[in-house]
Amino acid sequence: MKKLVLDNRDIRHLTSKICREIATSGWRPDYVVGITRGGLIPAVHVSHWFDCKMETLNVSLRDNTGQGPESNLWMAEDAFGYHRTDLPEPGSSNPALRKNILIVDDINDSGATFNWIMEDWPSGCLPSDPAWKDIWGDNVKFAVLVDNLASMCERKMDFWGREINKAEDDVWV
Repeated sequence: MKKLVLDNRDIRHLTSKICREIATSGWRPDYVVGITRGGLIPAVHVSHWFDCKMETLNVSLRDNTGQGPESNLWMAEDAFGYHRTDLPEPGSSNPALRKNILIVDDINDSGATFNWIMEDWPSGCLPSDPAWKDIWGDNVKFAVLVDNLASMCERKMDFWGREINKAEDDVWV
C-alpha cells in the first residue's frame, strides 16, 4: 500500500490553504472544533487565523478504547440556536442565536466520523426539526487536510487542503 506522509510543513501549507478559502467564502467560524487526534493541530492553526476559540471532540471510532464517542451536545445546541431561556417559544430554534462552527479533522477517510456527528448532534437537540437540513453547510461546516473522494460521507466537505480518491489509488495517509 502506498503511503502519503504529511510533515509539519505540509500541515501548515494545507491549513493555510483552507483558511484562505474560508476567508474568501465570507463565512466565519464563531469557534473551531478539532476532532481528536488528527484534527487538533490544524484546528489550532485555524482558530489562531480567525482569532476564535477552539474546542475538542473525541470521535475515535477506529481507535475506540471502549469509551465510545463523545457527544458534546452543547455544540449541537449552539449550532441549532437552541437556548431554552432565550427562546420566544419553548422547544424551538432561534436562527439569530445560531453559532457558526467549523469542525476540523486531518482526513475524511471513510466518512464515518462526520456521519456520526451529523447523526449524534440532532439526536439530542430537537431531532425531528426540519431546520437541521439547513444547519449542515450553513452554520456547521467541515474542513479536512485530505478529502477522500471515495468517502461514504453524507455530504461533501466544505473546505479541504488536498483531495485523493482511494477507490482509484489506495493510499494510507
